This record gives sequence, C-alpha cells and structure tokens, in this order.
Amino acid sequence: MVQRHIERKLAAVFVADVAGYSRLMELDEEGTHSRLSALERELVGPKIREHHGRIIKNTGDGVLVEFASVVDAVRCAVEIQRDMVERNSGCPEDRRIVFRIGINLGDVIVMPDDIYGDGVNVAVRLEGLGECGGVCISGTAYDQVRDKVPYTFAEMGEKTVKNISRPVRVYALGATAVAALPASTPPVEAPHWSRRYRRSSWLTAAGIVAVIIVAAVLWLGIKPAKEPLRSGLVPPRVSIVVLPFANLSGDPAQDYLADVITEGLTTALSRIKGAFVIARSTAFTYKGNPVNVKQVGKELDVRYALEGSAQYSGGKARVSAQLIDAETGAHLWADQFDAARSDLLEMQDEIVTRLSRALTIQLVAVDIARVNRTRPGNLDAQDLAMRCAAEMMGVTGATDWAAASSLCDRALQIDGRNVLALGLLALSDIFPVTISQSNDPAAATRRADELASRALAIDPNDDIAHLAKAWVLMAQSRHEEAIVEADRSLALNPSNIDAYMVPGVANLFLCRPDQSIEFVDKAIRLSPKDPHLWGLYLIKGEAFFIMRQDDRAIEWTRRSVATGPSDPYAMLMLISAFALNGQQAEAGELLKAYLADSRAKSKTIAQFQTQQLSMAHNPKWVAYNERFAEGLRKAGLPE
Repeated sequence: MVQRHIERKLAAVFVADVAGYSRLMELDEEGTHSRLSALERELVGPKIREHHGRIIKNTGDGVLVEFASVVDAVRCAVEIQRDMVERNSGCPEDRRIVFRIGINLGDVIVMPDDIYGDGVNVAVRLEGLGECGGVCISGTAYDQVRDKVPYTFAEMGEKTVKNISRPVRVYALGATAVAALPASTPPVEAPHWSRRYRRSSWLTAAGIVAVIIVAAVLWLGIKPAKEPLRSGLVPPRVSIVVLPFANLSGDPAQDYLADVITEGLTTALSRIKGAFVIARSTAFTYKGNPVNVKQVGKELDVRYALEGSAQYSGGKARVSAQLIDAETGAHLWADQFDAARSDLLEMQDEIVTRLSRALTIQLVAVDIARVNRTRPGNLDAQDLAMRCAAEMMGVTGATDWAAASSLCDRALQIDGRNVLALGLLALSDIFPVTISQSNDPAAATRRADELASRALAIDPNDDIAHLAKAWVLMAQSRHEEAIVEADRSLALNPSNIDAYMVPGVANLFLCRPDQSIEFVDKAIRLSPKDPHLWGLYLIKGEAFFIMRQDDRAIEWTRRSVATGPSDPYAMLMLISAFALNGQQAEAGELLKAYLADSRAKSKTIAQFQTQQLSMAHNPKWVAYNERFAEGLRKAGLPE
C-alpha cells in the first residue's frame, strides 16, 4: 500500500483570541457580537490581508492565520494591538474588547483548509502566555525579526507549555510598550493584482546610492486595471511568474528547499508596487511537468518567468536561476548562488535575499532597455523618474548626479506628486551633506527634508521616502532617530541592502565603530556581489579609522575606491590616513588629485571641519575629527 504524501512547510503561525470573551458575552451578548464582527470587518481582516496573511479559521472569539513571513505576522499583530488602544480609549474598561496574540515560526502539516502540528500548538500556547493587549512570540520567530522591526521585545526565558516536549523560548511586547508606539496607519485594501512592499521571513536584507536600485522598480508598475487580465491583453510591465524550482539533489525529501526558495521569491517580487506576480498556488500547478515558457506567458498573461533549481547536500546549497522573456523565450539573465550554512533557515534567507536583489537589478536594466526601444520619445513623469534612478544607480554608465537630479526635476514639473522623483531628489540633495561635500549644507538639508516630507505625506508607506528621511535626520545630528526611521524603511522593504547603511553611518557619528562594522558585514554577506559595495567598504574603512587602525582603514578605503567611483570623502580619508601612517608621498599625490576634483567642496580644513561637526558634536566624534584634521594638515591641505 502506497503511503499518501503529507505536505509540510515552514510557516509563521498567528493565533489571536479575545481576553475575557465569556464575560463580555454574558454582559452584552448582542453588543459584543456586533462590535467583534465590526472589528473583524474593519480592522483584523483588512490588516491580515494587507500583510499577506491567510486566515485559516475563525473560532468565534479568535482567529488562526498563516503568514509566509514572520516579519509580516509581527507587524500585523502590533498594528492591530496599537489600533485597539485607540478604539478602546472611549469605552468603559469592563466592556473593552482586548486581544491576546501569539506568533510562532514552525513546521506545519498542510491540509486544503487547515494547518496542524507543533508549529500551531506552540502559537496557541504563546497566545495563552501573552499579556492582554500585547504580542508574545517564540524564540524561532524572534530570531527572524529582531533586526528588522522597530519593536523591543522583552526576553521572558524558556517556558514549559502543555503538550510540547521541549521548553519554548518566549519573547513579549507588553501592552504598555504597544500603547507607546506611534498610531498605525489605517488598513489598506489593495486590488488583488497590485502588491505593496511587504516584509518576508525569507528576506533579511542594507550606500545611499544602492537604495535607488529597488526604488527604480517602482517605475515598472502599472495603473490598476478595471478588470482582471485576460488572454490577449498586454500584460503589465512587471508581470512575472516564479515557476517551481527543481530539486536536483535526487532526494525527494529535499523538495522542501526548492519549494521554500520558490515561495520566498514569489513573496519578494510581490513587494514591488504595482507588480503582477502570479500566486504560489497557481505557479505550483506546473511543478513536475515539462514547461513551455512562451505558453505559460500566454496562459498567465505575464511578461517574465523565473525558473531555476536547488541542490542541498552536506550543509551546502547551490541555487541556479534564470530570468526568461515569456514573449520571446529569450534568456535575459542567469546566475548561480552557493551558500554554506549549518542553519537551513538562515541559508534560505541568504539565498532568497541575494536572488531577489540580483533579480531586481536585472528587471530594472531589462525594462529600461525595452522602453528605450519601444517609446523613447514619449516619456511621462514616471518614465523620467525612472531615468533619474537609472542615472543614480549607474545602469546607463557612471553616475551623473546633476543629470539625474535634472530628470527628477522634469518629472516633478509634470507631476508634483510623483513619490519616486521626490524621494530620489531628497537623496541626491542630502548625499553630499553626509560626506561633507555640499556647497550649502543647511540649504540642502532643508530642501531634502521638504522633499522627503512631501513624499511621506503622499505615501506614508514608501520605503524610499523613509530612507531619505533617515539620511536627513542623520544630517541633523539626530542619529538614533535616523536608525529608527531606517528600521521603518527596512520594515517596508527588507531587500534594500541600503537600509543597513543608515545604522552603519549613524554609528560612525556616534563613534560606535564595532556596531558599524557589524551592520556592514551583514550587508556584504547578504549581497556579496552588490554593484555598490564601495559604499559598504567606505563605511568599514572609516570605522577602522575611528579605531585608529590606520592600516586597515587604508585597506578598506582603497577597496572602496577600486570597486566604485573615486568618492571625495574616501580620498580625504586616504589622504589623512596616509599622512598619519607616515606615507607622506602617497598623501601628497592624492591631495593634488583631490584639490583638482570639481566634486570636492571642502578645500580647506576649516570647511571640512565645519561640515563634519555640523552632523555630530559628541566628544568622541570631535576628538576623532581633530585627528582626521591633523592628518590632512600633515598632508598639506590649507587651513
């Protein structure tokens, strides 16, 4: 007798129920039922859908939900609890509806309309342990969200729970901590063909130039159609199916890894605003069958298909991926990724992050080329904003900041509410300030602040706008606030490696170089072939310079210069480090090149120090800059 295969998968399990439900029903049965129904309709259901959750079952006084992403699950839970604070503020305490929420990341058995297993049981027990109005999560869930959400969970230790053989690590966000958070945004019900940026448990993704890579993809979206796409209609510009990755290990038990990669990439691509990404359930109908990509494109009305394979053996994984034009069958891009991790979950995170990062860059380049061929003389505001992004990220050649800004200015002349153009202009204004190379730092900071604030007023959930705001806060010496703002950006789009840049730089200003290196190393590990590694290398070089490890500062800053553009700030660091390290000839030659560089704005020590100290003035930063200036003085930079 052939044993039926039991489908299993890793999922974030979310369990919520109403505290004191029986008492509330006894007090006012009809009123409680009516209010709870309204909450499910107006808050709980919309928030779950907004964060890509799937409601498995309603239990009258509670709900069981499955998320592909732990971060999505936690954000959803916290936003629901924060909203309940406002909703309960005018209600008598004994009549308030208060939720307890538990979240676990674990393996579950999948049935058509339900999920089972210890993964669910632990979530149920966590909900029971949780504080009314708070959120309680397992250690496995906490490990995935601790660097990705702006919430401080308290460690509660290991707890023994009913029917679970091993103790469970427990972390909690209490009701008081939830109430202290800023009010959450109202739930957004997006059309089913449109996706907002979401966080995924498979994405643990982190200067300022690299953010434009993902920002550029915003341009690739479309206006929502009035009806679903049908065969024969032109598909949206970014319409893609992630076909099930093939398992090449020869072991059917390893189908799990290939399926996880497929699900993770589907979730990652669905974060692109306006993108049309075929659902996992439909994509998996092609699993195990010969696939004609052109036929799939016609059947699903998609322009691109992503296919690949995964092989896992001995703690090592090799994943290959190919991007295919579904209209022509042409292979547009292919790459191979290797990862060695004893922790399978961490390895999956890394693979999906690296794949989604590379794929995002490629989608931008491919579609720019297509638009250039098909309608080069008919560019609207979003087209111009995209061209601006392409200039900034170097898709069309060396970065030309003036040309890029001009394109975004033109975009805003056509549409003053273009969020992409506003965010990019804010970044282009604030970037020279953060490297002490601005003609007028105060004016540039004011303008960048205005642009970022306008973008956020139009779209509070735009990750680019939040990141621009973070850099503005940095320039205003509000470094801890900048880190929090970057966390918000990362929460909205975790595949932006640049989100790690902000805490990397902020910790330089705060003279916490070890923490800067930690963020940079994580970003490099997640995107080891990133086109803007030079920015990460530069941060690491300055961290070593702060620690007075001049040889290592020179090593990493040289890597930055060799990898990317010859940044004026990198040149100043090398000049100072060379001089302090006794390499006077090298310092002198580089100083001549710096002074001849039209981009260099700090041509005297006084100009340099004024800009440096305007962004931070704590004693350690002041002492570091005195040493920095001493090196420049030794090299011959005028006072």
